[in-house]
Amino acid sequence: MPSAAIVLYTDAFWISPYVFTCFVALREKGLPFETRSVALQDKEQRGAAFQKRSLTGRVPALEHGDFTLTESNAIVDYLEEAFPTPGHPSIYPAELRARARARQVLGWIRTDLMPIREERATHTMFYARATEPLSAAGRDAAERLLFVADQLVTEGKPTLFGAFSIADADLAFMLHRLILNGDPVPSKLVGFARGIWERPCIREFAAHERLPYVPY
Repeated sequence: MPSAAIVLYTDAFWISPYVFTCFVALREKGLPFETRSVALQDKEQRGAAFQKRSLTGRVPALEHGDFTLTESNAIVDYLEEAFPTPGHPSIYPAELRARARARQVLGWIRTDLMPIREERATHTMFYARATEPLSAAGRDAAERLLFVADQLVTEGKPTLFGAFSIADADLAFMLHRLILNGDPVPSKLVGFARGIWERPCIREFAAHERLPYVPY
């Protein structure tokens, strides 16, 4: 089964942070795959064909042979187990507690900080920047993000756990919501986020050709 063809179903505008996570994981694993876009703005994910294939009708979806999986954390874990070391690079830290911390970061980013995700939505990263300052709730969420990031990032170290992991990519993505929109971020965290942003697979995602944006 590991040699079966892999397809990553993406959003049509390539702005989903969860597509980003899966794309980075696949590239870092060195796996060949193709992408197919799903027009969320046209509710294509609710169509019978995609709904049946994906089970939950959500993007991203990973198709590996006759198996299809949604939810980015589940996809990343599946890739890590289906394509383990030493044959493929790991996308999680090797040490038990660091690996648990990386999973904590991924889970927290997906379930908290909603004001940032709303007020600094991903279209403001890849299309037009936000025009309004953060609300009080947005500033509170930003303070929490920066506090956690400050505890995790060590000055002068390019990654969180000694070697690149998917948690580095997700934290850098969240920080870039603020950085790219001109919101204040301490220099240590800017340096970390920009360093991670220079990884080839992340630059590839950021530079991907995009359709004109349509709100959805």
